[in-house]
Amino acid sequence: MELAVLSGKGGTGKTTIATAISELANDVMRIDCDVDAPNLYLFYKGKDIEKGEFVGGKKANIDESLCIKCGKCEGVCRFHAIENFVINTFVCEGCGACMLVCPQNAIKLNDEKTADTFITELHEGIISRAEMEVGSDGSGKLITSLRKNGKKFSKNEKITIIDGSPGIGCAVIASITGVDAALVVTEPTKSGLEDLKRVVELCEHFGVFIMVCINKYDINEDMSKEIEQFIQEKRLVLVGKIPYDDTVMKSINELKPITFYKDSIAEKAIEHMWSNMKKSLANFNIHD
Repeated sequence: MELAVLSGKGGTGKTTIATAISELANDVMRIDCDVDAPNLYLFYKGKDIEKGEFVGGKKANIDESLCIKCGKCEGVCRFHAIENFVINTFVCEGCGACMLVCPQNAIKLNDEKTADTFITELHEGIISRAEMEVGSDGSGKLITSLRKNGKKFSKNEKITIIDGSPGIGCAVIASITGVDAALVVTEPTKSGLEDLKRVVELCEHFGVFIMVCINKYDINEDMSKEIEQFIQEKRLVLVGKIPYDDTVMKSINELKPITFYKDSIAEKAIEHMWSNMKKSLANFNIHD
């Protein structure tokens, strides 16, 4: 079973909750698909047992020995990536137009490494993750690669927890494609509700079973009620309402999952939420 933990924006507590669920579920496959800001692995002391390179695209390169400085490449580049016959690799999109118009065949497209990928072994389970190159963009292809890497180590019946990227972009689409269910983490603000609506619409488009969690619900209970009303109208499943808790910041500062702090009111709420999630998933599977 694959479960994606999503949010409409950063800072909602998505990774804190994904980490907690991973601990409560025991011996799970963890995949950090938030490649622009990966931090799931920071909560664990693990050992990298596999490393690879991810080639995310192509970049143009000019062979100065062949270039006659005719300027045709600069004229055809719609991204303005070529100036004084030098290619700015941060701007180049690898479209190949410059290569096609070059009369000397002085331009080639070279593979561009955009990330290192890792399989990190933990005391229980593993994490499939990536470290991006400076200036690289998180892509759907990289997310797909991380999920594929994780499946090589996933045992039968093992739960896969995906810590997705915030928003609704390509990386999120790649994170939820083919998953069994999604837990959408929101917060009680106007923007939190609007972000929730966008993520829900995306999940519905891909036919993903949706559960919702309101994090820090008690900082604005009126707004939480509005979110609950939306959840009811959409016939979604509200599995958890987590109160604000200073212990969460302590857990982040100490790089320990919130489940390590048994006196935490947030931890108790997440445990209750996980129980609700298991019931909802079981009911969904029976219905499905």
